[in-house]
Amino acid sequence: MNLVDINCDMGESYYDKTIGNDSKIMPYITSCNIACGFHGGDPKTISKTIDIAIENEVKIGAHPSYHDIDGFGRKIMNIDIKELETILLYQISAIKGILNSKGKDLHHVKPHGALYNMASVDDNIASTIVKTIKIIDPNLKLYGPSMLKWKNISEKFGIQYISEVFSDRNYNDDLTLVSRDKKNAMITDSNQSLKHVLRMVNDGKVKTIKGNIKSIIAETICIHGDQPKAISFAKKIYKNLKVKKLI
Repeated sequence: MNLVDINCDMGESYYDKTIGNDSKIMPYITSCNIACGFHGGDPKTISKTIDIAIENEVKIGAHPSYHDIDGFGRKIMNIDIKELETILLYQISAIKGILNSKGKDLHHVKPHGALYNMASVDDNIASTIVKTIKIIDPNLKLYGPSMLKWKNISEKFGIQYISEVFSDRNYNDDLTLVSRDKKNAMITDSNQSLKHVLRMVNDGKVKTIKGNIKSIIAETICIHGDQPKAISFAKKIYKNLKVKKLI
């Protein structure tokens, strides 16, 4: 069985709005992506989530998004490249600064929601994300979709790319994620999820929404912390895989 990292999107609560159950999921993951305030995550929540991750020896990444609190970062936004660069600088630097104040370093960046999906099909957006990461710290890693051009762009600029697959999402034939507004976008059964994950990790294959089998690289597995069964998904995947902490 291959070694693999398990990551989860966390710190997405926003003041009196509670999302996810970070403290209960954290023992079953090896890296986390902390919301930066644009789709979730107020300063207190960010700091608290960082503390929980440090206690559990979980690698910490920034999880920037479009400025979309109401839509949880899932609304498509058409902003110019310069504005995209500035919102990325702002968000990633916020997580990095809080981490540094606690004597810890930022490990990676993983864009959220619509930003992640748009970068998966728009090379200009993907390039801007990569170049902005390099400005902040060229040693940061980028978590991004497996088997798409984003990896080539990342490596062109000398940023290490970690190929990500999803435990709770179905795939199209082009290996983009099935849109959340479509039927069967989400995998809601933990047993089905485990089968899906084991196929990707052990066989390097994924079954698409149309039933086709495609090759895929699984270096890190994402569990969405905001989905109702996140804790059971995390426990089952963690207990059935050999996990590793990415250096």
